[in-house]
Amino acid sequence: MYKKIPQKRYNSTLKMLQRILPAPARILDLGVKNPFSEIMEQHGYEVQNTQGQDLDFNPKIEVDPNVDMVTSFEIFEHLLSPFKVLQHLPADKLLVTVPLKLWFAAAYRSKTDTWDRHYHEFEDWQFDWLLEKTGWEIKERAYWKNPSTKIGIRPLLRNITPRYYAVYAERKPS
Repeated sequence: MYKKIPQKRYNSTLKMLQRILPAPARILDLGVKNPFSEIMEQHGYEVQNTQGQDLDFNPKIEVDPNVDMVTSFEIFEHLLSPFKVLQHLPADKLLVTVPLKLWFAAAYRSKTDTWDRHYHEFEDWQFDWLLEKTGWEIKERAYWKNPSTKIGIRPLLRNITPRYYAVYAERKPS
């Protein structure tokens, strides 16, 4: 059903989430239900997903707005314009991860699944700027690698170069 679950990255994300917002809490997780949604539920979080809602065409989330935090794990890189979505999120806390742009690899593009393509791969400063422009104040940052056991130059670079950028942010007071 799912590709191999990235256990190290999920453990790091879960630790960050638990430190920022201990369970029980209500979370809106952007995107479809996924392995990490299930992990959050197993650790005492009530999780609802946006289930296939096309956020490019409707940036106002159509779910129960009474949530403690919005999470978005590798979602914003798929959106043509994440700006409006970030402006309209129904919570004042946000935990998000995005893949970083790597100088040695092109943006990801599935040839068979049009939903599984990256329109953006951010540099950390670009994503920070996007958050700041949409009314968020960054409180914490973290970087994770995507290690590979393959042999070659790119796998070696993946073992030493951060691939994922995690950000905890709070909405700036109006």
